[in-house]
Amino acid sequence: MKTLFTSAILSLISICMSAQSVPTPAPAQTKVIEIIGGTVHVGNGAVIENARVVIEKGKIVKVEKDGIASGGDITVVDAKGKHIYPGFIAANTYLGLSEIDAVRATRDQAEVGDFNTNVRSIISYNTDSRVSPTIRSNGILLAQTIPFGGRISGTSSIVQMDAWNWEDAAYKTDDGIWMSWPAIYNYGGWWAEPGGYVLNKDYDKQIEEIRAFFQESKAYCQGDKAEKKNLKLEGMRELFTKKKTLFVRVQEAKAIMQLIAFKREFDVQLVIVGGDDSWLVAKELAEAKIPVIMERIHTLPSRSDEDYDLPYRKPKILKDAGVLFCLSIEGFWQVRNLPFMAGTAAAYGLSKEEALASITSDVAKILGISERTGTIEVGKDANILISAGDALDMKTSLIELAYIQGRSINLGNKQKDLYQKFAEKYKMK
Repeated sequence: MKTLFTSAILSLISICMSAQSVPTPAPAQTKVIEIIGGTVHVGNGAVIENARVVIEKGKIVKVEKDGIASGGDITVVDAKGKHIYPGFIAANTYLGLSEIDAVRATRDQAEVGDFNTNVRSIISYNTDSRVSPTIRSNGILLAQTIPFGGRISGTSSIVQMDAWNWEDAAYKTDDGIWMSWPAIYNYGGWWAEPGGYVLNKDYDKQIEEIRAFFQESKAYCQGDKAEKKNLKLEGMRELFTKKKTLFVRVQEAKAIMQLIAFKREFDVQLVIVGGDDSWLVAKELAEAKIPVIMERIHTLPSRSDEDYDLPYRKPKILKDAGVLFCLSIEGFWQVRNLPFMAGTAAAYGLSKEEALASITSDVAKILGISERTGTIEVGKDANILISAGDALDMKTSLIELAYIQGRSINLGNKQKDLYQKFAEKYKMK
């Protein structure tokens, strides 16, 4: 008994110590902030040299080519020689829902069941995650946290990365419903035929199950309100009024073409997620006005006969075809590499400002928050970061300051604390 009590006390102490590694959320902005002298990358393709950005009450009130402070009782930030960006936005993440991949008890992104339209990811979002500080220290200030599991996983929400609880973190709640389209081929392991992939013999049956559910849901939502609510069908109501977006995980070109027809049939607002073959049907996606959330491009080609650099060039292919797209990294701790993925896209066809848009303004458009954020423009939330170098280049990126709605947030994290600790111990500073 004494041993168990001691163990419990030690565990409690460990938890408390872990919580201390998460920086305290910043207080609301009180004084006017003027960032002067830096290069502003607006996020929509425009660049302003020697600029002045004025922030008041959490909003951007001035953006102009004038690197001189106005004076008075203000906070002046000298950004001469530095780069000013809109806060990066990460779509398609498990941030705050998963902590340690190998520990099941820390993974809360998936629910049991096939059609979970009533599941809300936002209420499970953990603002005390030790992963989040490492993400925001690389410039990611907003994230879409998504559910997983089943055929329809539930609803996602967009959070800002500096908050006391999930209510504070919520930037846009219940922005969309997430669905996994059946795969034409299932991966059966290296021993399977052919080449590890096996034909999904139930593909047509699974498609019909989805169509039947959507038909039932649409009839329920368009009919008279039932005396007894069906929560799963009720969860689809705002999808048919287009207040919510349908985010669909799909990869193959044939499946994407079927989804284009599916969108027409049910008249919903659709976004392709993953879309490994989206480059093959880019023209059709552009005509149907279906955006794509591309998953990691730091990967190998899907097929043995594809060019080795095809994953890096896909953003350029979609851009040239007129497809609205953004970059993402499905996961959580991996999201810290999002800016460098945009840098790779810039090295393989996109301009630097187009690559920046793929993690700022274009993401905001796809997620339905472009009126509030995504660019450094007057009237928008002051979600801004300042880097000593090019933030899309891992060799020069050094985020020195970041603001979320005008609040100067703490960019510390566990890794920085450990570096400081041992730098002092071994006289490295």
